[in-house]
Amino acid sequence: MDYKEAGVDIDEGARAVSMMKAAVEATHGPRVLAGVGAFGGLFDAAALTPEGSPVLVASTDGVGTKTRVAAAVGRFDTIGHDIVNHCVNDILVQGARPLFFLDYVAANKLVPEVVAATVAGAAAACTKAGCALLGGETAEMPGVYGPGEFDLVGTIVGAVARERIIDGSAVQPGDVVIGLASSGLHTNGFTLARHIAQGIDYDQHIEALGTTLGDAFLAPHRSYLADHQALEAAGVQINAMAHITGGGLVDNPPRVLPEGAAMTLDLSAWPLPPLFKWLQERGDVARDEMLRVFNVGLGMLVIVPAAQADDAINAVTTRAWKVGEIINQGSKDKVTFTGTW
Repeated sequence: MDYKEAGVDIDEGARAVSMMKAAVEATHGPRVLAGVGAFGGLFDAAALTPEGSPVLVASTDGVGTKTRVAAAVGRFDTIGHDIVNHCVNDILVQGARPLFFLDYVAANKLVPEVVAATVAGAAAACTKAGCALLGGETAEMPGVYGPGEFDLVGTIVGAVARERIIDGSAVQPGDVVIGLASSGLHTNGFTLARHIAQGIDYDQHIEALGTTLGDAFLAPHRSYLADHQALEAAGVQINAMAHITGGGLVDNPPRVLPEGAAMTLDLSAWPLPPLFKWLQERGDVARDEMLRVFNVGLGMLVIVPAAQADDAINAVTTRAWKVGEIINQGSKDKVTFTGTW
């Protein structure tokens, strides 16, 4: 017996690396000292931040079962954008700028064209974020993944000056919560969304969505890096940020609120996007479940002093609304909701 007969094709793995190499190397600048092909990527840390004492910030995440949608539609570049932008947003919450990114693609069977398209999407997102795609891993594991199944995970490392870390400690009652629009489901809630959409072809045009189901589901996860930079350039004091990922508007805001502070959000302050309205109605999903599973139209919350709320909204290019405020915590709930969609 040989490895290929057992289910792993080394030659196809090597072909996948060859196909993605140019896209990966296009993200490399002078700070990348060793990348594709080396056992470890080398990154020059001489100038992590232009000022202050640099602190490294790292995060790892995956795109979850959005890979199932990508496989069904046969389009893989968008999930490459998803994994990079998700990770960029995670470290952005603490004020960090991305330095480099690594991806991990695992599958029942590696299809070089699929891997190359996925990594090319990640490389394009890295270029836009100004970070290097330093390396990664491809793994063929037929005993772990079923036929046609694959997984996509990413790790990002960024840096922020110690004195510029955003940790939520400055949050106080009276602060205003600014909500930045999401671009769709982003990378969370797909298990429920796919369950709701059972029986519908992803190529089918959905009138309520104005597009096909596949296009609506595969809309790339939005990056808020440019918005953060615009807020800083405008002199807006950012007291905290919350990336609305798994756990939705229920579980994510408490992660950045100090002891004794709570958040109240007005559901009537921003429009519920058609995709979420369609999912709620078709799946008969309770409001509380929607708020905990999906981002319901808000991909990032930014907490600023009330006097700077209008400046914050005017500074960002992403559509934004005043969606709530910080209050003294009067119950066990760190987040409460008023209004209706």
